[in-house]
Amino acid sequence: MSEDVAIIGIGLHPFGRHDELSGRAQGARALRAALQDAGVSWNQVDVAYGGSHDAGNADALCNDLGLTGLPFINVANGCATGGSAIASAVAAIRAGMAEIAVAVGFDKHPRGAFNPLPRDWGLPDWYGETGLMLTTQFFALKTRRYLHEHGIGEDALVHVAERAYRNGALNPKAWRRRAMSHEEIADSAPVNLPLRQYMFCSPAEGGAALVLCRASAAKRLCEKPVTVKAAVVRTRHHGSFEVFSPALAAQQAPAPTVTASRAAFEQAGVGPRDIDVIQIQDTDSGSEIIHLAENGFCEHGEQARLLRDGETEIGGRLPVNTDGGCLANGEPIGASGLRQVIEVCTQLRGEAASRQVPGRARLGYTHVYGAPGVSGVTILQR
Repeated sequence: MSEDVAIIGIGLHPFGRHDELSGRAQGARALRAALQDAGVSWNQVDVAYGGSHDAGNADALCNDLGLTGLPFINVANGCATGGSAIASAVAAIRAGMAEIAVAVGFDKHPRGAFNPLPRDWGLPDWYGETGLMLTTQFFALKTRRYLHEHGIGEDALVHVAERAYRNGALNPKAWRRRAMSHEEIADSAPVNLPLRQYMFCSPAEGGAALVLCRASAAKRLCEKPVTVKAAVVRTRHHGSFEVFSPALAAQQAPAPTVTASRAAFEQAGVGPRDIDVIQIQDTDSGSEIIHLAENGFCEHGEQARLLRDGETEIGGRLPVNTDGGCLANGEPIGASGLRQVIEVCTQLRGEAASRQVPGRARLGYTHVYGAPGVSGVTILQR
C-alpha cells in the first residue's frame, strides 16, 4: 500500500465578483495563503497541478510566484477541475515524484449561464439549437425526470436552497451571505422549471489552493495536517445520462458519481455512515438531491424526508455544504472543487467558527461533478 498523503496548507480567495482583480491574481493570492498556512516557500514545491476555464492558463501563476522550473500541469475537466487537480497531486506524491505538491485553481467568468459550443464537445449543431447546451435547461430537464421517477416534490428543491443560503450567511468568504426564506425562494423567477432563480449557482470569480506532502513528513511541517484517505476521478460509462448526453440509452448505466464514490469508499476503507461532514456538487438544487443518493448517503427518493427533517443541516446527522456550497458561493470552475476540500479541512481542523459541525469531526467527504460526465471524490481524515 502506498503512503498516505496529507494536506498541510489551505488558501482561499473569496468567491464572488472582484472587478479590480484578474482571475489569476485571485489564484495567486489563494496560493500564497496556502503556502503561508503550510509554512513552506514556493521554491520548495516539487510539482503543481492547476486549472482555469476562462481566466488563462493556470501555469501562468509561475510568473507571479516565481520561475523555479518546477513541472506545472494545466488541468481541464469542467467543474471537476479542482477534484482532478488534487487527485493528480496525490498520485504524484504517492508515486514518489514529489515531496511537496500544490493543487490550485482560479477563474473569472462573465455574467450569465454557461453555454458552450456543441462542436467543442463532439456534438451536432441541433443539440445547441434546441437549447440543451445551456446548462440551466439541461439540469432542469434532468431534475424534472428524477423528481418524477422517485416521487419527490418540488418543495425539496426549496429546502436545498434555503439551507445553502442560511449556511452561506455564516461564511465570511461566501458570495451570497443573506439567508432567504422558504417563500422567497419558492416564489423567485422561473428560469427553467422546476428550477427557479435562487435554486441555481452563478458563474463566479475566485481562487483556491492546497499544499500537500507525504503524511510521514506532515507533522514536521504542520500542526493540523489532514490526511487524504482517497482521491478518485471517474468518467462516464456507455448508458449513463450526463451533461451533453444527446440521448437516453436503452439500458441505463451507473453515473460516474456512483463509480467514483464506490471507489473512494473502498480506497479509504470506510462507508457513508462513517462520514461526519459532506460537500456535494450543487450546481443547482436538483443536482444536490440527485448527488446525495448517487454518493451513497441515502436511497433514491429519501432526500425529501432528510431535508424536511433537518438531517442535512450543520447540526444534523449528515451536514451537507456547510459553507453554503455552490449556491451561496457561486462557481469559478477552476477553484470550485478545491473550495470544497478547503471547507472540509476547515471543519476537520475545528476552525469553522459559527458553522462548525458539533462534536469532533474526524472524516470528511467532497464530491464534484463536471461536463461531460466527470466526478471527483475525496475522503479526508483528521
